[in-house]
Amino acid sequence: MTDASRYPAVHYLKERAQKRIPHFAWEMLDSGTGIEDAVSRNEAEVRKVQITPRMLPTKGDPEVKTTLFGMEYDAPFGVAPIGVSGLVWPKSEIYLARAAKQMKIPYSLSVVGAETPETVGPEVGDYGWYQYYPSGHPVAKEDLLKRGREAGFKVLVVTLDVPMTSTRERQLRAGMRMPPKKGLETFWHAAKCPAWSIETLTHRVPRLVTLEKYNDGETEYREFVSSILHSRPSWDDVARFRDYWNGPVVVKGVMSPEDAEIAVQFGFDGIVVSNHGARQVDAVPATISVLPEIAKAVGGKTTIIMDSGLRSGLDIVRARALGADFCLLGRPFLYALGALGEQGGVHAMKLLRDDYCNNMIQLGVKSVDELRKLTIRA
Repeated sequence: MTDASRYPAVHYLKERAQKRIPHFAWEMLDSGTGIEDAVSRNEAEVRKVQITPRMLPTKGDPEVKTTLFGMEYDAPFGVAPIGVSGLVWPKSEIYLARAAKQMKIPYSLSVVGAETPETVGPEVGDYGWYQYYPSGHPVAKEDLLKRGREAGFKVLVVTLDVPMTSTRERQLRAGMRMPPKKGLETFWHAAKCPAWSIETLTHRVPRLVTLEKYNDGETEYREFVSSILHSRPSWDDVARFRDYWNGPVVVKGVMSPEDAEIAVQFGFDGIVVSNHGARQVDAVPATISVLPEIAKAVGGKTTIIMDSGLRSGLDIVRARALGADFCLLGRPFLYALGALGEQGGVHAMKLLRDDYCNNMIQLGVKSVDELRKLTIRA
């Protein structure tokens, strides 16, 4: 049985990944915050979107290639920035970067990943995006941007929706730390996942290697990380980051038409409509629920990207029908790595692309313009 027939959808990959990833790493990947209503709401609201198909459609294959910021991609989606993804599966940043380059879609490296931009940049080539938290650190603030730029990343993704780390109760209860906390419980959970443990020991224990350069060795680790990642900038402050970046800049975490319009006024190249995978505020609406009004407010004035709650090619069709120009997905790709290791990235990308094409054909449309003319109930 091939991977394609054994794991034909993301939820099958998720089921297998949970058995192969240590409990503390799984809780980091799969959890939200609070009682996690928003996590289920993200997915449930996406599934509510209904699209009425048309019969006897225009002949020809669906238009899958998408031009974004002057770059052509072979699918209308990419890999979202995922913090500490190296904890979920060793070398995940490298594996996903290679897969994205092979499949010609963007891969977004998080500055809180377990690999540096200097390592991942050559692997991803022209398909690299670079995620950055507005930093107030006197050295890291500019140097992190310089490192991403010099490593060859093309698009800067400024994440605005994490003014501080949320509680994330499941992660706390599981003892999730970065680097992982040493102890009998950690070793026990790791021992039950031999494939993960062998790859981790072969590579290295995951750490926030990009940030370690700025550690003075005197500040407590969590406080040190917080000093780099958490600040509360103004729009003017965020706009200044463009001075350090030679390329497109998008802001991630937009959930209101008002903020979307401000981003347009400041001249950002795009916005990512996202609630951070429901990891920050449990009362937040589903991302797809706010997408139509944001698209109505700023459609055509800037590129609209959506993430959070997307689990299939059909979900990507739904998001584009409601106004997204492009989509980012995070958890599905880590489920794939957890299930299949290094080969998981390409498998998930093909799965999503093929499902997208299949559903466009089923709906009787070839282009996004045709898709948005169908009857859509959200």
